[in-house]
Amino acid sequence: IMLPLWARVEPESSSRARQLTVQMMQNPQILAALQERLDGLVGSPSGYMESLPKVVKRRVNALKNLQVKCAHIEAKFYEEVHELERKYAALYQPLFDKRSDIVKAAYEPTEEECEWKADEEEELTVSKQEEMKEKAKVEEEKKDEEKEDPKGVPEFWLTVFKNVDLLSDMLQEHDEPILKHLQDIKVKFSDPGQPMSFSLEFNFEPNEFFTNTLLTKTYKMRSEPDENDPFSFDGPEIMGCTGCTIDWTKGKNITLKTIKKKQKHKGRGTVRTVTKTVPNDSFFNFFTPPDVPESGDLDEDSEAVLAADFEIGHFIRERIVPRAVLYFTGEAIEDDDDDVSTHHSLCVMASSLSQTSEPSHWPSHVFP
Repeated sequence: IMLPLWARVEPESSSRARQLTVQMMQNPQILAALQERLDGLVGSPSGYMESLPKVVKRRVNALKNLQVKCAHIEAKFYEEVHELERKYAALYQPLFDKRSDIVKAAYEPTEEECEWKADEEEELTVSKQEEMKEKAKVEEEKKDEEKEDPKGVPEFWLTVFKNVDLLSDMLQEHDEPILKHLQDIKVKFSDPGQPMSFSLEFNFEPNEFFTNTLLTKTYKMRSEPDENDPFSFDGPEIMGCTGCTIDWTKGKNITLKTIKKKQKHKGRGTVRTVTKTVPNDSFFNFFTPPDVPESGDLDEDSEAVLAADFEIGHFIRERIVPRAVLYFTGEAIEDDDDDVSTHHSLCVMASSLSQTSEPSHWPSHVFP
């Protein structure tokens, strides 16, 4: 995400400016006034354009036609970017597969693979390094005596989720025992010649909660200007998404909860207890997005939930899967926190995905 100009030009003032921006964007009255002003500008020609001679207006129309052609070229550019992503995804995958094998204890890395020189060790003398290594070895042996040697990297993906505000805001306490069984997340791109799309694959080890070992979420994209509004094109848009059916074990479906309510009979005055099953907040609601009708018309709540869903899916694809270990250690968190306003907005959207309450509106563009 490109930072605004003020965030790159004046380091001393950028922090203060950024804080003010965040404060303004969190003020509902300011947002409402800004939206009202922007709505009033849409489709309104400037007075300057109206004052131009007719012959100049004709030439401006020619320039606008050129701009439409630029939009179509830009669409082709993003289609080729998608092809490149598919190509390099195949190169990354063996490394991601090995990461998965280490995490789930299917492969034990060699001593050479485990060597890592931390920044603070660079200035240490050889003797000091050896002393520290010996001390660390003694500590590890002591810990091994106290408890059984853990397999792989326990709770790797759950820790990633909990370390990232964007994802932790989607988690409920009852989600965590299930996510301890999550072994890998993969990104799969559509095949050549097929409509542009990508899928997120969540691989689980056998567990007591559901019988699936694979949960999927597929996002369909479009990279072409709208004929009715070509100037709005700003890169590929996610047009819809499809989840999957989770085969819950009886009594383990955490996306539903049972509530009891007392009802009093108006005539007899007797009281009875009514049991009702209602939706429950959960990360696993992520796999049951609202259906998009062929007309594309959605109510406000569904539109907002989908917009949030699109942003989260794109974030998992672009950030979480490629850099999972850095989110596990926390090293990638600081980079994401640099753009405070965007970070805050995404976290607000994330919380709406796991909840059944009314969410907020956000755009569905995913590029650039």
